[in-house]
Amino acid sequence: MSNPSFFGARSGSRPALILLTAMACAFYALPALAGSQARIVRLSDVQGSVQIDKNTGLGFENAFLNLPVMQGAQLRTRSTGRVEIEFEDGSTMRLGPDTAVEFSTLSLSDAGQKVSEINLSEGLAYVNWLGSDGFTLNFSREKVALNHPAHFRVVTSSDLAKLAVFKGDVVVEGPGGKQTVSKKQMAEFNVSDQDQFTLAKAIDEAPLDSWDRESIQYHEQYARNNSPVSGYGASDLSYYGNYSTVPGYGTMWQPFFTGVGWDPFMDGAWSWYPGYGSMFVSAYPWGWMPYRYGNWMFIPGMGWMWQPGGLTTWNVLPRTAGTLPANFHTLVAPAGTVKTVVVGKGGPVLSSASPFRMVVRNGSAGMGIARGSLGNLKSLNHEVAKSGSVEVHATPRFTAGTPSSGFAAFGGPPSSTSSSSIGHASSSSSSSASGSGGGGGHASGGHR
Repeated sequence: MSNPSFFGARSGSRPALILLTAMACAFYALPALAGSQARIVRLSDVQGSVQIDKNTGLGFENAFLNLPVMQGAQLRTRSTGRVEIEFEDGSTMRLGPDTAVEFSTLSLSDAGQKVSEINLSEGLAYVNWLGSDGFTLNFSREKVALNHPAHFRVVTSSDLAKLAVFKGDVVVEGPGGKQTVSKKQMAEFNVSDQDQFTLAKAIDEAPLDSWDRESIQYHEQYARNNSPVSGYGASDLSYYGNYSTVPGYGTMWQPFFTGVGWDPFMDGAWSWYPGYGSMFVSAYPWGWMPYRYGNWMFIPGMGWMWQPGGLTTWNVLPRTAGTLPANFHTLVAPAGTVKTVVVGKGGPVLSSASPFRMVVRNGSAGMGIARGSLGNLKSLNHEVAKSGSVEVHATPRFTAGTPSSGFAAFGGPPSSTSSSSIGHASSSSSSSASGSGGGGGHASGGHR
C-alpha cells in the first residue's frame, strides 16, 4: 500500500508536490504538539441551543456535534439546550439547560497523566468519571477532585448548591473543610452562608436523571460490543457501523448506509482554533475517532473504510491512505477566516412537522439517526441495501424543547432557536423491518 496522503493530494506536478510537502510539514508539526501537552475532548451529543467560545475572538457561536473542545473554551446552554462532553477514556459530562462551564485545564502532566479541571458557574452537570486520570470540578466555593471512578450530579445557583452521588465516594472541599459524600447521599451547600454543609441520606430525583442514565447505558452497551478500539467515540462506531477483517488491509470499520458514491468528507464543517488553524469536523453521528486517528482508505468493491491506528496522538486533519478514486475531490481548508465554514449539507435537516418520521437511504451513512434510537442498525442496513430506502417511525425521547432544525446554523452566531441535533427517539414495542428483536421504532422498506 502507498504512504498516507492528505485528502488525496497528488504528486503528479511540481505545484502539487510543493503543496503536499507544505501540508505534510504542517500536519506532522501540529499533532506532535498535541501529543505533548494539548488535549481535545469531544461534544458527543448536542441538543437544542448550545453555544461555545473557542477563544477565536468571535465570542460565543453555535456549537455542534463532534466539535473539538480545548483548554480555555467556554460552553453554555440555553433554556432548550443540553450537551454531552466525552473525554478520551469514555468518561462523560452532561450539561442541562441554562448551564455554563469553562474548561480551565485540559492538559497532560509531565508524568503523562491527563489533567481536566472544569469550572461550573451555574446550572446542572452530570459527571460519569471512569478512570484514574485527574478530574476537578469547581462549583460555588466548592471543589470536587477525583482520581477514581465516580458518578455524580451537581446543581449550582446564586443561593444554593447540591451534590448528589450515584456511584463511588466523592470528597468535596470548600470553606467548611473537606466532606465525603458517599454513594446514594446528597449534600447541600448554603451559598449565602459560606457554603454551610448539610448531608441528606437520600437523593432527590431530578427531571434529567433519566436522560443521564440512558446516555450511560448507551455508552456501556456499545463500547463493550466487541469493539477493537476503546475510548471516546468507540460506542458510536459500534452502533453506527461494523468492523470486518479485509485481506491485505487488516481490521477495517465502515458505517452503515454508505451506498455508491458516498465518501467520508461529504458533510461537515471547518472550525478554526487558535494555534492549530482549521480542523475538519464531521457531521456524522459517529464522526469523531475516524477523523482524529487512523486512516481512511478506499477498498475496491467495498467503498470507503476506516483503518484504526495511531491512537496515541490526534490528527488536526483527517488522513487518507492507499489509492483513492479518480473522481475524489480533495478538501481544502478555508483561508483568511476564523468563522466556521460548512461543507456539503453540514448535517441532518428534519421536517418540523414530523421530526421523528424519516426515511433512511443508501448514502446517508447514519446521518439523522439519533444514537441508540432504532435498535439493531445492522438489520436495518440490510433492508436499506436491498430496497434503497426504509421509512422509519420513532417517538420522541428527551427532546430538548423545540424540534431540531438540523445543522443549518453550523457555527453561526448564537440564536435562541438554533439547534444542532435531532435529539433522541425512544424504542417502541415493534421490531425493525427485518423482524429483529433489536428494538427501536417501526420501519418499512421500499423505494422513495
